[in-house]
Amino acid sequence: MMTNDTVLKLLLATPWLLTLCLWDVKHRRLPNVLTLGGAAVCLVAYLGAGGVTLAGSGLLAGFLCGLFLYLPFLMKAAGGGDVKMLFACGTLVGMGQVMNLLFFMSIAGFLLALVMWIAGRVDMSRVKHYARSLFDFRYDRKLGREALPHRDNERCRVPFGVAIAGGVWATFVWTLTQKGL
Repeated sequence: MMTNDTVLKLLLATPWLLTLCLWDVKHRRLPNVLTLGGAAVCLVAYLGAGGVTLAGSGLLAGFLCGLFLYLPFLMKAAGGGDVKMLFACGTLVGMGQVMNLLFFMSIAGFLLALVMWIAGRVDMSRVKHYARSLFDFRYDRKLGREALPHRDNERCRVPFGVAIAGGVWATFVWTLTQKGL
């Protein structure tokens, strides 16, 4: 990917990513028109710029990124909007940057949850429950699940769209620094 392409993608994607972040923080959901609409715009742009090959590569990158959150989604630890936003962001960054996006997004998600926990804005009881369910064979999963706060409680939900957007920005900045800009 050329440096100019990266700068252009960064400039064009930033308003979209900021909108998604603000929407996720305010409503704790990500609307399909923004997530899937963003993916569609990326794929159509790739189709126009590089044909079916580039669009197919973007689509594959999106699917790989979406798969990253699919298991947490099935465990009800991630929302469907997060999966769709990550799919759209995968189409945006492309196949060459999928691993960087997932790495930077994971770091951003950890830091976001840590800051929210320190600020008293998130309840870590679900994290403890999932960890104990995985690693402590003596743990009574049914009793633990019953003791959890209701999912609609704001303190149970991290606006992960912020972490996904942070991963995209970090990926673009990383790409630019590697190219010497």
